[in-house]
Amino acid sequence: MNDHQGESQVTQRLLQGYPGAAMLVSATGDIAFTNENAAGVVSLLNSGDLPDVQGLITQASDTSTIATGALAVPTEQGEILLEFTVVPGVGTGLFLLLARDLTMERNLRSALVESRQRYKDLVEVSSDFYWETDTEGRFVFVSPRGGLGYLADELINDAGEDYVTDPESYTPLPFVSERPLEDIEMWFRSKEGETVCMLVSCVPLFHEQKGAERLWSGTRGVCRDVTDERSSEAALARARHREQLLSYIVSSVRDELDPQNMLNAAVTATARALGVAGCRIYRQSDPGQFLVAADYGNIEKLEDLDAAVAGLEDLSEVAQLDLEHWSVLAVSTHYRQTVNGVICIWKSNKDGEWSNDQLIMVSDIANQLGIASEQVTNHERIVALSRTDSMTGLLNRRAFFEEELPRRVARLERSRQTAALFYVDMDNFKLVNDVHGHQAGDDAIMYLRDMLMDFTRPGDVIARLGGDEFAMWLDGIRPEVAEMRVGNLIEVSQSMREFSGAEDRPLGISVGVAVFDPDLAEPLDELLARADAAMYSIKKAGKGGFHMAPMPAPKTTESG
Repeated sequence: MNDHQGESQVTQRLLQGYPGAAMLVSATGDIAFTNENAAGVVSLLNSGDLPDVQGLITQASDTSTIATGALAVPTEQGEILLEFTVVPGVGTGLFLLLARDLTMERNLRSALVESRQRYKDLVEVSSDFYWETDTEGRFVFVSPRGGLGYLADELINDAGEDYVTDPESYTPLPFVSERPLEDIEMWFRSKEGETVCMLVSCVPLFHEQKGAERLWSGTRGVCRDVTDERSSEAALARARHREQLLSYIVSSVRDELDPQNMLNAAVTATARALGVAGCRIYRQSDPGQFLVAADYGNIEKLEDLDAAVAGLEDLSEVAQLDLEHWSVLAVSTHYRQTVNGVICIWKSNKDGEWSNDQLIMVSDIANQLGIASEQVTNHERIVALSRTDSMTGLLNRRAFFEEELPRRVARLERSRQTAALFYVDMDNFKLVNDVHGHQAGDDAIMYLRDMLMDFTRPGDVIARLGGDEFAMWLDGIRPEVAEMRVGNLIEVSQSMREFSGAEDRPLGISVGVAVFDPDLAEPLDELLARADAAMYSIKKAGKGGFHMAPMPAPKTTESG
């Protein structure tokens, strides 16, 4: 055996121990030797799926340097990525060709990048800003959008507690917490000087020390702005409180049968409920002339009140009168849009300004006192918050189907007038959310709400049934007028295209219309079914239009 043969055998033994594919090839790509792991690569070379390998061999030959390159190979199981290394000069006219499968490494790297991006996106959409502080509670990182109206750079190195209203109320303060905290409600000061309510969650950071306990090194957390939610909750709580007071007043009035006793009960209940010094109800005898009908409480030194009330020119809004000893709120009561009286409440002029709730309450009470026969209708307005859709302010499904429609149908059965029920459903709405986000979807819903409100008359009713479904009830409208109106609505709805998620799937509406005729004695559930079927009929026909439901056959008796 000569030296060349011995060297070749040593090289081959070394290649057999290589964990990947290894082979010796000539300058033209002819294979002189392969190890056991090279079978797959040899098969690809022989099938012509790796033509670029010859280019690497030529590059290594021409430059007498190592040549490397990554080649993507499509297979039935998917694309694989192989890294080839060509080493010249390993034998007489031979090149060492090494191949390494990078497919798993590439896939893992892509999965990691995608996972990190997904996590980053989820954090950004689930919070208003996220941050990291050091052991002194100073911001060392703030999300790019910043927070509280500040840019991220404006918050860096500032202590988190500097932006907290009354930081002593929070123990521990999340920015220096050494334990996890979740959904801590805190009030902050924004850059504009406004107070902002946020839910704060955080986790502590620790670093390891060799041979010692872990040391706390800071905190990471997220803040979510819930100011609007808390404001809405507070407003709702005040509204509920007003409802309770008004319910007490109305009940006190309703329990009395005699008209004079009703007014006496009203002034007594009003003064007690509002915590004022007194209350008085005037009844209008002639235009501009008011007579005292009932009063309660401290009525001393009120000689000037009668003249002050008579001198008011506009009683459509709550008026404030400043007498010598009293601060008075006065507002008119109405019946069929005609002033028929005034209600006044008063307190000492030393007790400060009237609150917004008191202003609202006295106006609400006035609405209840117009006429006893309208008490039930006005009381329904008190509970309006429980009957409306929180986003649009329209009636919700329950109020529309269980309260409003039965009452209106019963009224039409007496008046023998026709009406129309519109079922309105948004087309391609999901795509708006998917492409532009839920805020754009909310904007589109509010846009449609405004459009429907412009479309209807004061006596009509609109409801949001849920999601992107709406309904309208138009009283006293003939079938041909209803068809003309829905045609106009479809034409106007073309402006909704600006919210579309895709040009070939524009945002629009499909409308089903069912006309109610009291002479046909159609049950309400069948009327609803006709409107629903009409709406889905236009949906199936291609969307973006309307369909008038066929009128039902007249109900006949068994004897007939």
